[in-house]
Amino acid sequence: MINQAITQVANGNNLSEKDMIDVMEMFLNGMAEPAQVGAFITALRIKGETVEEITGAAKAMQARTKKIELDEPLVNIDRDEINVEEETILDTHGNGANGTQTFNISTATAFVAAAAGLKVAKYGNWALSRQCGSADVLISLGVNLDINFADVEKCIQDIGIGFLYAPLFHGAMKAVAAPRQQIGLRSIFNLLGPLANPAGATAQVLGVYDAHQTEKMAKVLQKLGTRQAFVVCGEKTIDEISICGPTRVSQLKDGAIKTFEMTPEAYGFKRSAPEAIKGGDARENAVIIRKILDGQKGPQRDVVLLNAAAAFVSADLDSDFKEGIQRAREAVDSGRAAEKLDFLIDFTRQCDVFVRRVM
Repeated sequence: MINQAITQVANGNNLSEKDMIDVMEMFLNGMAEPAQVGAFITALRIKGETVEEITGAAKAMQARTKKIELDEPLVNIDRDEINVEEETILDTHGNGANGTQTFNISTATAFVAAAAGLKVAKYGNWALSRQCGSADVLISLGVNLDINFADVEKCIQDIGIGFLYAPLFHGAMKAVAAPRQQIGLRSIFNLLGPLANPAGATAQVLGVYDAHQTEKMAKVLQKLGTRQAFVVCGEKTIDEISICGPTRVSQLKDGAIKTFEMTPEAYGFKRSAPEAIKGGDARENAVIIRKILDGQKGPQRDVVLLNAAAAFVSADLDSDFKEGIQRAREAVDSGRAAEKLDFLIDFTRQCDVFVRRVM
């Protein structure tokens, strides 16, 4: 069956949602050779993944994912996993720089959103680049990620934010890890992490690497049952709402999808040069995030406020971005955002070690 699927995709033919579920289940069950996995995801990448194929793959992942069960609704603040494969770690000039070159905007945004009263499930992984992985940055901030499933649930319930460490929730992904690393190409698996967030939130802000993917991914979220979402791709910052130029946004709301462009100037922000929000390694990015949460003003803070506003609107906490931006400012200036980080650090340091990072 796997070889048939490879042939079908290589010939430019699309798979049905059900066929994609079947193929993914075989991958996740370890029933495919590494060469078959590599051939399939490469052929799929060349053909272009359809809404049905992405949806089927995400459903297969969700079926294998240990779920977070909480009474309150959550918001997911996730991004396309672009710092895993070599293709997106290296920039187009081949100088070894990280693809986005920004600090961890979505990680900082998560603390601001939690400070404003949302329950935030932040999913992430280790970055092959050792630069932009949210896990690496959280460790540099002092957060202990080696905690068990129940403690992660308690983090979200009691503190309002929890970090979902990918290997703990998606153990089946180890079956495809080697082929992904060996071929080094961005593939459908980069899209699946944010779609299979174990918290199953019905509101989401999803950053994607390619502007052509925003509407497609909004349709996928629609088929997966997401109630409201923003799928964004910003100029210069790539997979966030940009402070450096226009951002393409596809909004899912009440079963309908609309796509539009937004600019920082429309919301009272001065357009900044990409260098103003540039990041570094995990330790440097941790310093940037701490300064933002402690109230330091400038472009780094502005881009976080703008992205936090999207979370508030998607969760129906605010009716528009301007209201959301004001809520984000208050969350930071009151000290509540920094307090959320401190609470998370203190809580996780008291937890027993559960899962160890494999270098």
